[in-house]
Amino acid sequence: MGIIKLKNIRTFSFHGCLEEESKIGSDYSVDLEVKTDLRKPSDTDELVDTVDYVHLNRIVREEMAIRSKLLEHVAKRILVRIFKEIPAVSRITVAVSKLNPPIGGDVEAVTVQMEEYRS
Repeated sequence: MGIIKLKNIRTFSFHGCLEEESKIGSDYSVDLEVKTDLRKPSDTDELVDTVDYVHLNRIVREEMAIRSKLLEHVAKRILVRIFKEIPAVSRITVAVSKLNPPIGGDVEAVTVQMEEYRS
């Protein structure tokens, strides 16, 4: 088995419970880790034999573009979609971070991390 990681996928999105957040938006960062079998692509050197990280990035960016009130909801949508579209993935860890969140303090980011295994 092996792990493919995409670190610090940056987006500008409109998530949040406050009405202002739906209008002004905020900066976000997503970290993604997927577990898959990398033995075949390490031998064949063919993209078709592995999990394409371009596809993973596209899923994250498309799901981050859909407004949600909660980061938990965005993270779950990313998990579900990856499992649906990429059968070779056996485990996913996704962390969605809102940078400079409006929580009345000097906080760099708030992060929700979820992990799921294919059943």
